[in-house]
Amino acid sequence: MRVLLFVFIYCSTLFAVDATLDVVKTVQKIPNIEVSYFDSKDAQEAKKIFKILMTDLKVSSHFEVFDGDSYKGNFVDYPSYRSKRIDLLVRIEMRNDPKEDKAILYLYDINSTELKISKIYTISDKKLYPFIAHKMAIDINDYIKAPSIAWMNRFVVLSKYVGSGQTDIVISDYTLTYQKVIVRDGLNIFPKWANADQTEIYYTKYLAKPTIIKYNIYTGLSQNIIQSNGMAVVSDVSKDGNKLLLTLAPDAQSDIFLYNLQTKKTIQLTRYPGIDVSGNFINDDSAMIFISDRAGYPNVFAKKLDINAPVEQVVYHGKNNSSASSYGDYVVYTSRESANEFALNTFNLYLISTKSDYIRRLTANGTNQMPRFSIDGGSIMFLKQTQNQSALGIIRLDYNRSYLFPLSNIKIQAFDW
Repeated sequence: MRVLLFVFIYCSTLFAVDATLDVVKTVQKIPNIEVSYFDSKDAQEAKKIFKILMTDLKVSSHFEVFDGDSYKGNFVDYPSYRSKRIDLLVRIEMRNDPKEDKAILYLYDINSTELKISKIYTISDKKLYPFIAHKMAIDINDYIKAPSIAWMNRFVVLSKYVGSGQTDIVISDYTLTYQKVIVRDGLNIFPKWANADQTEIYYTKYLAKPTIIKYNIYTGLSQNIIQSNGMAVVSDVSKDGNKLLLTLAPDAQSDIFLYNLQTKKTIQLTRYPGIDVSGNFINDDSAMIFISDRAGYPNVFAKKLDINAPVEQVVYHGKNNSSASSYGDYVVYTSRESANEFALNTFNLYLISTKSDYIRRLTANGTNQMPRFSIDGGSIMFLKQTQNQSALGIIRLDYNRSYLFPLSNIKIQAFDW
């Protein structure tokens, strides 16, 4: 591979109109990569992986991706690819055997004229083919020693409306190509991963009272955690998985509670006659941000995890900041920027730091809601709605790039990843 050149440049924010901040970043000259699949009797299945892999490599922001379509034979014309300035060549082959299906990745380094990766991926369930593509993308990305994109191989858990008073809990890949219903029947809402390994979730089910349930996605075992009269939601889980920030409404109005899974004790962190919801851990799980109307409109506030700790306003921009998510010292929040009575209002996403005056606008149009950080903090997933479409969006923070995955016949109530 030709040497990657590192240069210092000034990068604007995600869109040209987002002139809130200039960010000085170190970026690299990314390699050109061509992707193709073997034209055989299993070509249709190979093509499915090929399409997802193309998307993954683009979303990584570490490659300039070119469509090589199908190919026959094993010959690689290195001089021809060099003349097209291709640095890496990917070829995908499918082999369907009676016992198990296999996908094979071949990665050629055109500049060194060598086959660098030849790897077999076993497919136990054909519906899981998107994750084969994600694993291939991760391996290719690791070869060039780019920042990790391991988050691509994680599940997204979401609740979707299926009828009146009916919502299912679904696990999917980040592109929503793979979807599997894991909880159905009744109103099942606000899913949240219970651990970093993604073996269990919390969700709220409406029984006699709203009830928070812990559910193992592999064994199907469930456990009732806590109930509340008016509202019961897990809004965040501590890094060690032992503590939960809950939104409960035992006495009509909602407040934030800290729940210890080991001791089963609940501590009420806020006591406000209005609305306090959506607590998120910050500062190494020693404090939290949350949404409250104590300023007369929804806004982001912070508080240490102590009953008597003072509440501090975090955001001084906008008049309707209705949802937020945190990662380390960073907070992404939704801010309403229009007041249309008969049309979609504009809600944009902003990124701030709890340690400085840093602020950066991440979107420029449409209704952008429910921002959620990736596990490594490098990406943000959100829901976007415009006059023409609804989509699940991914913002790659370090690269000022955004990608949208249209939502076809699916209405998401909440999600986590």
